Amino acid sequence: MPTNTQQRSSPILTRIRQQMAMMPTTAPEESLLLRVLVQSMVVVGIIATDVAAETNLSLWAIPLSIVGATWSWYHRHDRNIGAKFGLALAMVAALGYFVSNLVGSLNDTRLVLAELLVQMQVIHTFDLPRRKDLGYSMTIGLILISVAGTLSQTLAFAPLLLLFLTIAIPVLFLDYRSRLALAPLIITSPTQITKIGLPWRRLGQLLGVVLAIGLVIFALMPRFPGYQGSLPVSAPMQYQRQQVDMRGIINPGYQRQGKGGNGTGQQIDGKGANGQNDGKLDDNFYYGFNSQIDQNLRGAMKPKLVMRVRSQAPGFWQALAFDRYTGQGWEISRNSQTRKVHRLDWDAKFTLTHPASNMPSKQVIQSYTALEELPNIIPGMSTIHQLYFPTSEIAIDKEGSIRSPVGLQQGLTYSVVSQVRFRDRQLLDRASTDYPKTITDYYLQIPAPISAKLQKFTQDVVAKAAQQQVSQQSQPLTSNYAKSLYLAQYLKQHYRLPQDPIALDRVPDGGDLASWFLFRCEGKSTSCQPGGYGDHFATTYTMMLRSIGIPARLVVGFDPGKFNPFTGYYEVSNTDAHALTEVYFPKYGWFAFDPIPGHPLTPPGVDEDQTFSTLGQLWNWVASWLPSPVTAWLAYIWSLALGWLAVGIGGFFSLFSQGWLGIFSGSAIAISIAFCGWWGWQQLGKWRHRQWLKKLSPVERVYQQMLAQLRDRGSSKQPAQTPLEYAQMIRDTHATDTSTIVTEISQAYTAWRYGQAAQRLDRLQELLVSLQKVKVE
Repeated sequence: MPTNTQQRSSPILTRIRQQMAMMPTTAPEESLLLRVLVQSMVVVGIIATDVAAETNLSLWAIPLSIVGATWSWYHRHDRNIGAKFGLALAMVAALGYFVSNLVGSLNDTRLVLAELLVQMQVIHTFDLPRRKDLGYSMTIGLILISVAGTLSQTLAFAPLLLLFLTIAIPVLFLDYRSRLALAPLIITSPTQITKIGLPWRRLGQLLGVVLAIGLVIFALMPRFPGYQGSLPVSAPMQYQRQQVDMRGIINPGYQRQGKGGNGTGQQIDGKGANGQNDGKLDDNFYYGFNSQIDQNLRGAMKPKLVMRVRSQAPGFWQALAFDRYTGQGWEISRNSQTRKVHRLDWDAKFTLTHPASNMPSKQVIQSYTALEELPNIIPGMSTIHQLYFPTSEIAIDKEGSIRSPVGLQQGLTYSVVSQVRFRDRQLLDRASTDYPKTITDYYLQIPAPISAKLQKFTQDVVAKAAQQQVSQQSQPLTSNYAKSLYLAQYLKQHYRLPQDPIALDRVPDGGDLASWFLFRCEGKSTSCQPGGYGDHFATTYTMMLRSIGIPARLVVGFDPGKFNPFTGYYEVSNTDAHALTEVYFPKYGWFAFDPIPGHPLTPPGVDEDQTFSTLGQLWNWVASWLPSPVTAWLAYIWSLALGWLAVGIGGFFSLFSQGWLGIFSGSAIAISIAFCGWWGWQQLGKWRHRQWLKKLSPVERVYQQMLAQLRDRGSSKQPAQTPLEYAQMIRDTHATDTSTIVTEISQAYTAWRYGQAAQRLDRLQELLVSLQKVKVE
């Protein structure tokens, strides 16, 4: 027999079951086409996330989501109580997995959140009975494609975005039909879409308009100084700390054919990439990324994309700096004094300190992604104050260069926050020449055999320039900054890069590179062309500055690379790596100069406003594909239009400086222009409205004319309102005569638009005339 507890609980359980059975069932979404297209949107979003983040979510998420959507279709009329409990447990498990992954990705949670959304969507596909549930899936698909857009660094994302937009347009149309509670559309052939008011031709036109508007917005969108979003950084890297020597630089170019002389991958005693005196440059890796470099090597690199950079401003991605000149190369003299810097275990941020500078600076944030194996040197715009890097420690040498305990592996991402100094010419011209001992001890070093001759040559160049400027009544070369600019320009104009880099003569054994560069053609035939590699220019320029008492050092890094206006990344190749010279100015710090022919005199910086830089870079990219005459003609038209505009604006404002008559004349002209502009705009709007009405179908034309009349009376239709919702609003706020007419026209329009029902056009036109006669309430 049942116990008393069972007897008391049975009626309660029975009542609960009865109440659950009496609960109203939600109306399921019966449009199979809408379900298929929504599922397609989600699939495209998952694939886009996979492509952008280089993950493998599609392998399991897409098949499972298709199975779930199929199961949901066949069980859309069932309550599925047991399945819902199972889905709830699955969501809890997904949340736990997300939290465990979040701990290791606190600095960049985009991919972790995307994985959670994919898991939730797969679970959600098993329970999609209502249109609102499909709306959740559409939102998840939109979020996934957006996350993919932030992660993508190539144009491989573009076809997926185009496909997503192509699917999204009919999805929005079918969703709108469902909101109107119209019968689900059953399509038996592709041509039937043309019968429901959305032909393929209009679909293509709408897609083209969306793409055009998107590109225009992308080009015109301002790039403000603030960084939007978190700073990307790879997952923490594991390595053996005890086996890492932070003083060593791991350059794959020196290890590919065997380790260097000290077993650390460093180049020792001028030896080549394989530790032998082969005298050849590695064709993949830049020789300058090492603690010792030999500039008597010959050869050329094969162009290869090695890095992508997203930055708020273009710049020189500096890697290393050298202080000691060896006669045929450079070395870091205080390499043994490299110090380690540690970070907190839960934070990927390193905070670095540097000597203070009186020069104003601007914060520039950059994110770097290695596309190939690179040395364990961390490039960044000078001066790095914060570094987000996936190792627990880094090292920084006396020159301010930063090193990783391991090489930069393919796919590694890190972020840098730099305080980039402005280049104020007036401040630098007035800079002191009283250098501290820590500067003179290391950055005025010159080999004794070449010191006197190099000093005399440089002084003669500067003196000759000073005489010319006196005769031309221009500003003399009195400051170190002016001398630095002139000497860089002098090398650009008087020396050349070799046409055949491999055929360039080597510096004789025991010879000096700077002397060879400057004087090797003395007393020889005119066929001898003075000059050398780009890095030879930087070395010679550095030694010339030192010879006249200006502290300088050699730095190596990457040029900005080619900017891709569609991805927003700078694409950096191995051939973008080169050396340039930094000059020290007391109280202001180091400033770079580039003496290489064909390069700007100074590397890119923050002196120019970058807010609308993408528009200019997009034009440069387009202009590179156009013939030169077309580019020149467009530039001429643009400059001519700007000239006329400047003359007109200048003449107008000059009126206000010509007394009261000029002020009254200028005011009258301004009022007349404003009135004519307003009147012309109103007429243009009316004309465009009439032209637009002519293109509409008769039923839709009547409906739009009705909306225009009501808008003039102060009852505008909101974009989110359906025709029937708008008619209900009119019934609630207007008299019976008006509401009856609006309801009948709206119902006729809805039946024609979404149900293909024929309508009496004469009746609708009579209603429109009647609406015009109704007095405003």
